[in-house]
Amino acid sequence: MPRGPRLDSPGTLHHVIIRGIEKREIVSDDKDRGIFVSRMGSVALKTGTNIYAWALMTNHAHILLKSGQPGS
Repeated sequence: MPRGPRLDSPGTLHHVIIRGIEKREIVSDDKDRGIFVSRMGSVALKTGTNIYAWALMTNHAHILLKSGQPGS
């Protein structure tokens, strides 16, 4: 059963966890890691999101971020 929408007020700190299905890999090599980090940075810039910390493992990632203002 899917989860309901989460509260996202501008300026709220979030601990985001991304995990591969059945603990499968989400990145497998340095090229994948580079793409992941590059896309994370691009999305943060486009949305006005501040990323304070992140950890990327082969099968999951943790991101500490503060959401941007709506329409950023």
